[in-house]
Amino acid sequence: MSNLATNLSRSADRFPDRPAIRLDDEILSYRELARQVAAMAGALAGRGIRPGDRVAIQFPNVPLFAVCYYATLAAGAIAVPLNPLFKPREIGYHLTDSEAALLLVSPASAEPAAAGAGRAGVPHLVLDPPTAAGLTAGAAEPAGELRPVPRRPADTAVILYTSGTTGVPKGAELTHANLSRNVEVVTSTLHDTGPADVVFGGLPLYHSFGQTSGLNVGIASGSCLTLLPRFEAGRALEILQRDRVTVFLGVPTMYAALLQHPGAATADLRHLRLCVSGGASLPVELLREFESRFGCTILEGYGLSETSPVATFNHPDRPRKPGSIGTPIAGVEVRIVDPDGKDLPPGEVGELLIRGHNVMKGYWRRPEATGEAVTDGWLHTGDLARADADGYLYIVDRIKDLVIRGGYNVYPRELEEILYEHPAVAEAAVVGIPHPTLGQEVGAAVALKPGETTTAEELREFVKEQVAPQKYPRHVWLLDELPKGPTGKLLKREITPPPGVG
Repeated sequence: MSNLATNLSRSADRFPDRPAIRLDDEILSYRELARQVAAMAGALAGRGIRPGDRVAIQFPNVPLFAVCYYATLAAGAIAVPLNPLFKPREIGYHLTDSEAALLLVSPASAEPAAAGAGRAGVPHLVLDPPTAAGLTAGAAEPAGELRPVPRRPADTAVILYTSGTTGVPKGAELTHANLSRNVEVVTSTLHDTGPADVVFGGLPLYHSFGQTSGLNVGIASGSCLTLLPRFEAGRALEILQRDRVTVFLGVPTMYAALLQHPGAATADLRHLRLCVSGGASLPVELLREFESRFGCTILEGYGLSETSPVATFNHPDRPRKPGSIGTPIAGVEVRIVDPDGKDLPPGEVGELLIRGHNVMKGYWRRPEATGEAVTDGWLHTGDLARADADGYLYIVDRIKDLVIRGGYNVYPRELEEILYEHPAVAEAAVVGIPHPTLGQEVGAAVALKPGETTTAEELREFVKEQVAPQKYPRHVWLLDELPKGPTGKLLKREITPPPGVG
C-alpha cells in the first residue's frame, strides 16, 4: 500500500504518547491525531467522498489542517490545499478547476469561502474543533484504528496549485509515490529527524515546502511540529525558545526578520541543530550573519511544487558551499542546458532540468502544459543555473527575471547579493524596467534595516564600484518593505518603479 497517510498510522503505533502537533497550549499526541483522522476519514466517507474525489482544505497553520489533510488521504481522496487568505473569486477558480467535491474551511475564512463555493457550486463545511467533533460523530462507523484506503503509487495524493506567475494557476499532481519518497529521503539523509526533534511550523502548510519538509517529514519521523499560524519574528523567537525547537524551516525573509528583531540580541536558540532555507535564494551575507549570531548551521536546498518539492540540498555529510543549492538528492538527476537543449559544461549558465521520483505526474487536466513542462521525464524548471567542478549547483535567476540591457544579460541575483552586503540593507530586489532604446534598464527596490539610513545614490554607487558598467542599477528607490507572498517570498512582479522612472 502506498497511501501517504500510512506514515501517520505507523508513527501512532510507535510513538502513541509523543506530541505530534502543537499550537501553543493545544497539543495532539500521535494517538489522538490518528484517532481524529480516522474519525474524520469515516465522516468524509459517510458524506459520499470516494477514492479519487478532490477535497479542498482551507486552513491556516492549525491542528485541524493536519486532521483534514490526512483524513482526506486516508479516505483515498485527493487533498487540494488552498491559501486561507484567498478571496471568493480565487476560491471559486480553484474549486472549479480541481472539480472539488467538498471544501473544508476554518471559521476565519468562512465568509469568502461561502461566496467562492457558491460560485463553483461546491458544498462547504466550516470546521473548528467543536463542529469537527460533531461531524465525526456522524461517521458511518465509530472511530477506530486508522486504516488508510489502499492506493497505488501512481495515484494522485495532492494537487498543489502553482502561483500563476506565468498565467492562471495550474494544479501540480503529486502522487503518493512522489510524496512518500521525497519524505523518506528528506527524513533519512537530509534532516535526520526523529522523535526527539521539535520542528518549527511557521511555513504555510498549504504550500509545498511547509507541507513536505514540515508536516509530512515531522509525522513520518515521529517529531513534534510546533505551529505558528502567521509568521511574526517576535512570536517565532518566543516559540523557538519555549519549545526548544531543534529544526527551523524558513525562507530568506524569515531569517532576515529574525535577525532584525530586537529580541534577537538576547534570544537563546542553543537547541537549534539545523536550519533549512528554501523557497528563494538565500543571500550569502544573510547566511553568514545569521549563523554568527545564533551559532547554528543553515543548509540551503532547492525545489518546486512540481518536484514534491525537494530536488537538491547541501547534504549534511558533505562539504557545504554557501550560496549553493547543493547537489541532487538521492534518486534525482539534474542537467543544465542551453536554449537548444544541449548540455553545458561546468561554469556555464543554462536552464536547470530535473528528473527523478519527485517529479509530478503532470498538471491537473492540462496535457499541453504538462507536455511543455516535462519532456522525456525531464522537468524544465525555468530557473537559470550553473554547476561548479564538484557538481554543486548555483541558481543564477529565473529565466523570466533575466534583464537584457542593450543586448547584455544582467542577472538580478548577482546585484542583489552585492546590495545585501551593504550594512543598511534589509531587503533588495533587482528588476528590469522598460527602456525605449536599450530594451530594459536595471532598477533596484530596497528596504532598509530598522534605524539605518542611506540614500539611493549611495546604494547605486556601492553596486557600481563592484560590477561592469552595463550591469549596475541606474535606478534605485527605497521602500518601507518589499511585497511578499504568503510564504514570505519576495514578489518581483508586484514591484513597480516610482513615477518618472522608465
